[in-house]
This record gives sequence, C-alpha cells and structure tokens, in this order.
Amino acid sequence: MKEGKLIIFSAPSGAGKTTIVHHLLGKIPELEFSISATTRAPRGDEKDGSDYYFISKEEFLHRIAKKQFVEFEEVYSGTFYGTLRTEIERIWSTGKTVIFDIDVEGGMHLKRKYADQALAIFVQPPSLEVLIERLTGRGTDSPEKLQERFAKAEKELNYAPQFDIILKNYDLQTACKEAEELVTKFIGR
Repeated sequence: MKEGKLIIFSAPSGAGKTTIVHHLLGKIPELEFSISATTRAPRGDEKDGSDYYFISKEEFLHRIAKKQFVEFEEVYSGTFYGTLRTEIERIWSTGKTVIFDIDVEGGMHLKRKYADQALAIFVQPPSLEVLIERLTGRGTDSPEKLQERFAKAEKELNYAPQFDIILKNYDLQTACKEAEELVTKFIGR
C-alpha cells in the first residue's frame, strides 16, 4: 500500500484543536479524520465508529499486546486512548491524508514514527488562564476532572517547541485560516 501523509493537531484540552480540525475537514476534501480508540465512556451524543471506537479496557490491553496501535497512552488514570494501525491504513487506501486531533504526547509519538510524512501542529491557546476559562465554561467536567485537566494542560504547553509549527489560537477565525494554508501547502494541493 502506498504510504500517505498525516496531519497532526495537538494541544491541551480546550485550546481549540477540535474546532480547527472540523473546519479543515469541511474545507479540504483530501483529508479524512483518524478515529481514535478509547476506553472512556461516550460523552453527550458521541457515536462509536464516528467520534471514537469505544472499547473496553480489557480489549484495549489485548490490542496493545498484539501491537495493533501505532501509538497509545493512558491519558488519565485508567483511561486509554490510541490510534489503531488499521485506521491509518484504511484512510491511506482511499488516497486521502490522515488528520489527527490528538493529545500532545500522542502527537509527538506519531511525529517521531512518521517523521517527514507528518506535519505536527501545536495549537497554542492565548494563555493558561484562557484555557482554564474555556474548560470551566464547557460545564462537562467535575471539579476534580477539571483540576486534572488544568495540571495536564500546564505540562503540555511546554511541549510546543517540539512540534513543526506552533499555531497561536488567539482568534479562532484567524487560526482556522492559517491552519488551512499550512495544511494545503503540506499536502501539495
């Protein structure tokens, strides 16, 4: 199978990466979203097979043992996320470029593994304070979960220089436009 390209968007939770990735998917038909596998329960109206592949922890660990993941990690205590090798192959077989919305450490694993085939973009929020406001404003997490997210976000912001590009998301429309230009150039459109 012909190897394709990957676009990796990573950021702390609440930085806007998901919104930017959805914008790109609506604008650039050559992209296809890589669906991650996770052991966490679906949130809101999330659907298995379109938002995530929701699998049990036992199944996840079994797949790790069989080396079916290109990257995986225990993001929060007892909650695993990962990218199945078959997901990347499925997208490449259609001739499309894989786009990821992935946590920072997962993004770094993919960049190391795929090197020049991958463009790794770190979405940087205006500040940690703004990030905290956004996460609190979502109203989807318990106070304990929010504290866990804040601590993780603070740590993740330090990884930004290891990415190919730091995309500053001070204004969402501007960030989306810049992301579009970067991705279009990388895939040679």
